[in-house]
Amino acid sequence: MNDSFSGKNGKVKVMFVRSDDDSGDNRNKNKRPDGKGRPADNARSGRAGQDKARGGDRRGADPRRSSDSDRPRRPARTEDSGGYESPWKTVSRPPQEEPAFDHGGISGKSFIDPEQLRRQRAEETRVYGENACKALFASRPDAIVRAWFVQSVTPRFREALRWMAANRKAYHVVDEEELAKASGTEHHGGVCFLIKKRQGLDAQAYLQNAPAKDCVLALEEVGNPHNLGAIVRSCAHFGVNGVLLQDPAVLESGAAVRTAEGGAEHIKAINADDFLSVLDTFRKAGYTIVTTSSHKGTPLAQATLPTKMVLVLGQERDGLSDSAWQQGDMSVSIGGTGKVESLNVSVATGILLADWWRQNQA
Repeated sequence: MNDSFSGKNGKVKVMFVRSDDDSGDNRNKNKRPDGKGRPADNARSGRAGQDKARGGDRRGADPRRSSDSDRPRRPARTEDSGGYESPWKTVSRPPQEEPAFDHGGISGKSFIDPEQLRRQRAEETRVYGENACKALFASRPDAIVRAWFVQSVTPRFREALRWMAANRKAYHVVDEEELAKASGTEHHGGVCFLIKKRQGLDAQAYLQNAPAKDCVLALEEVGNPHNLGAIVRSCAHFGVNGVLLQDPAVLESGAAVRTAEGGAEHIKAINADDFLSVLDTFRKAGYTIVTTSSHKGTPLAQATLPTKMVLVLGQERDGLSDSAWQQGDMSVSIGGTGKVESLNVSVATGILLADWWRQNQA
């Protein structure tokens, strides 16, 4: 309702009167002369202010404040979530509802030929042991396919880790149990490499670069990996460059490489499918074939070992076969008390090579 009247000076005064509601005259009527309302009215006034703050009546609000539409709203409570629904919630769709993705003609699934996989596994092997893996990385890092480490050895393989990361070679830092599974042994030394096997050289390829003073070791039917590793370690120590084997892959076994303590990287495996024929090839190239026995032949202390020779050893139980023994241009034996039948083949090899080194290289 509004009303107007004329004042004494002739000007028109206009007065606007609000309708009788709780926000107008009724509220004014409840005020005391000192401007304070009764407690009940103050409580109602406080609730009204809270309602306004929650988006009710905005009259009298500060114009500097943002409008209702600009204020962030609290997410609605949902019954199934037990709380407020997050605006960042992800939604999982059943497979049939997933949006189709254009792979540009590349299939999302790959097919590996089982025969190819078998061939690949036959060409790979696992080597382990700290010294063995350090030597392998230093001599042929490109052979590494994958690697596993325990945390404690990683500081000693910093260069290898950097190289593998730069060349996108997969490596994993794992615990002892996981490394035992990866390497196939508990005696892994904290590191394991999956590598591509080396292929043995044929006799002619080896002879093209053979040194003037050369001792080649020929092993007939020696297959124990720990013996092989110990033999290879002695070979590296006494300057032997090549080891002739019926199966060169045995030198790449994890146990042999670890026992060799890095020596395997200094030895060339020579393929000898036809053992006797390869011995004859070396003889024709100027090598002396020296056969060994535990009880017959010239005692080592009295023998003069040639500068270029092929030293032939056989398995521990039976020694050399008769056909291999007959290939010898000279034969030597290692004297002793006779209280045991023979020496371990790796021990005998070390003794024989030490004498060759003393006579020809020292």
